[in-house]
Amino acid sequence: MMIEKNNVIFNMNSENKPIAKYKSGDIIEFETMDCFSESIKNKEDLLSEINWECVNPATGPVYIEGSEEGDVLKVDILEIKIEDKGVVIAFPGAGALGDKVKKEENIIVEIKDNKGYFEGMEFDLNPMIGVIGTAPKEDKISTGTPYNHGGNMDCKMIKQGVSLYLPVNTKGALLALGDLHAAMGDGEIMGSGVEVSGKVKAKVEVIKDFKYSTPLIETEDKIITIASRDTMEEASKKAIENMADIIIDKKNISLNKAGMIMSILADLKVCQIVDPKMTMRMELEKKYLK
Repeated sequence: MMIEKNNVIFNMNSENKPIAKYKSGDIIEFETMDCFSESIKNKEDLLSEINWECVNPATGPVYIEGSEEGDVLKVDILEIKIEDKGVVIAFPGAGALGDKVKKEENIIVEIKDNKGYFEGMEFDLNPMIGVIGTAPKEDKISTGTPYNHGGNMDCKMIKQGVSLYLPVNTKGALLALGDLHAAMGDGEIMGSGVEVSGKVKAKVEVIKDFKYSTPLIETEDKIITIASRDTMEEASKKAIENMADIIIDKKNISLNKAGMIMSILADLKVCQIVDPKMTMRMELEKKYLK
């Protein structure tokens, strides 16, 4: 069964009614709109004229049977398919250069054979999921805001082939996702990547007795901690502390030694700096956890 893109939410909370129920181990396919709810089709469609209450739609939520508060939901991103056109924007007040942007502009990016075409320039794609999360422990949180539950993390490492671990804060988890990007650089400095509609196929698994309360990514060769906070400094500190906890647990070593390992081998990177909370990540190759 596919969860169609007309089934969307604009905030994540435990009161949202699930679209469907799935079991641990099931594969789910989500159809998603772009972050502008597909309201920008050409360069004449102005961002200033869209319905701002319909930004960052997340398809879902879905109820995962057997998941309870305190569990972790593992989401294997099996496949990301994107449409053949996307949009990138510049808008006064939006992003790191927003104070210098005097006139809004959008450019339609053509997509073909895993390449994007921007103003005559060809570039490789890196399809990714911008918004993915479970119901938060707090009251409702907008799908445009990232936090411990996931949400609008805009992390380019949430892509096909990785496993994302999300905290379960309410019975059923209430997983939802959307805001696909055909390509995006670390930082998402103008407030958008190549925003695109598409489909995501994911396998869900409920994990018991895994005490981890913020998003975590596992790739073939890396562990990546993610944290979203009000400032880059606060987000960095949380991502670093989370990685330290993992190293200490896996290697049974002191905080001092865990910090030394990170200082020489781990990489602190930016996910995005344009949302209501900043998102940072800490990456470490898994071979150093053995």
